[in-house]
Amino acid sequence: METSEILKRIRKIEITTKNLVEEIFAGEYHSLFRGQGLEFSEVREYMPGDGFRDIDWNVTARMGVPYVKKFEETRELNVIFLVDSSASTVFGTRNYLKSEYIAEITAVLSFSALSNQDKVGLLLFSDRIEKYIPPRKGRKIALQILREILFFNPEGRKTDIKQAVEYISRVIKKRSIIFVISDFQDDGFWNSLKLLARRHDVLALQIIDRAESELPDAGIIPFIDPESGELFTTNTSNKKVRDKFKLHTAMLNENTRRSFKENRVDMLELHTDQSYVLELQKFFKQRIRQKAKR
Repeated sequence: METSEILKRIRKIEITTKNLVEEIFAGEYHSLFRGQGLEFSEVREYMPGDGFRDIDWNVTARMGVPYVKKFEETRELNVIFLVDSSASTVFGTRNYLKSEYIAEITAVLSFSALSNQDKVGLLLFSDRIEKYIPPRKGRKIALQILREILFFNPEGRKTDIKQAVEYISRVIKKRSIIFVISDFQDDGFWNSLKLLARRHDVLALQIIDRAESELPDAGIIPFIDPESGELFTTNTSNKKVRDKFKLHTAMLNENTRRSFKENRVDMLELHTDQSYVLELQKFFKQRIRQKAKR
């Protein structure tokens, strides 16, 4: 793809996602991801309604009238995107490739974070660590993240979520918001993800194409596993084959959902043939309600 086409595509996504942020996501993002600490702001004279615990007794003793210490929420957060760039994400039978869908979602979340003065960073992974961009502020970092997700050529083809989770756990010391965005066609990462969620606010977005859950009635079709390269054929006109495939994938998805719940990581399923806008909104609002109850 020529440079002009790449820039045009990135610009189109930027305009679309920034409009979504301004119209839809900004309020929910701020409500959900508040600053996670307090810093000293000022000492001022006591006013009706101030808490007695806020009284600065040293200043009060010097001045002869009550004074209180005031603190402000530390707004700035790190938002890190762990994005799967394995071969299985370069697949799509509906509106998007999974990788394109991931790029748009990440752009929306990036611009939401930046509109709240947060820093954003990216870790691209396959069965190895492909690229790490430390969290920074500004439009340039959001566009760099979008460009990398869309056009980066990974060296690996398979998926190793455990390696990615353990890498980010080592390099990010400050408590952060971490979005793990993948189709989660992997296993063996649950304990590492659970440990990461103890230190950070971890959210998992599972990207699914409908063809991965249901086979079409289209006769004998050759399939290639994108990660292993294995070639095989299946008679999709056989209803028993289609039903068996549908049941198998439903069981895998249910096991994945149960594992996220058991490891206390919030997970949202997103399908490439559906708008992610309403699903993200519902997901954010549900988390806001859950936090309010705690």
